[in-house]
Amino acid sequence: MNLFEKSQAVRKLFQKLEEESRQFHAESGMGCISGCGFCCVNPDVPASPLEFLPLAFDLYEKGIAEEIANQLALQDQLGNCVVYRPQKDDPTKGFCGNYANRGLICRLFGASARRTKYGQKELITCKILKKEKKAAFELTVSRINSDLEIPMATSYYTQLADVDEYLASQYPVNQAILMALELVLRFKFYEDAD
Repeated sequence: MNLFEKSQAVRKLFQKLEEESRQFHAESGMGCISGCGFCCVNPDVPASPLEFLPLAFDLYEKGIAEEIANQLALQDQLGNCVVYRPQKDDPTKGFCGNYANRGLICRLFGASARRTKYGQKELITCKILKKEKKAAFELTVSRINSDLEIPMATSYYTQLADVDEYLASQYPVNQAILMALELVLRFKFYEDAD
């Protein structure tokens, strides 16, 4: 499987998750709050180059992959996700600049669960959602272990690793995006040279 085919496999996985997440959001009332970028300003959010291949190919097609790769390569320290567009007055509020090509971590947060050591499903979410959507959160927590279907994060990470275990390794988000961009730039260079 070449790099483009891997990107397509990741897109297919994202489509499956999108369908499951849409149903979960509709039934639970949970999901990220519009305009919230609390997670996006955390430079240590773990992500993999593989989950950002669709983004890297999209940025290449738009003619800005090299520019963004250079910007990331020149960073002295890790910063906000490079795709995030914060508001000037409050960096924790903003939006994703390429929502359709966001990574797996962005898709799972607030829309998936993990298992506790006791085998119970636990909603993967943040303190903001717990506070702002308290009633929906409490109801969802009880329902995910009885009658409410929820995507399981470990299942999606396993499926991602099945595409390419090495590229599914995790790094801080901007480092993962930079690696994806470098892979796509190299792939396209050799593809165009043929």
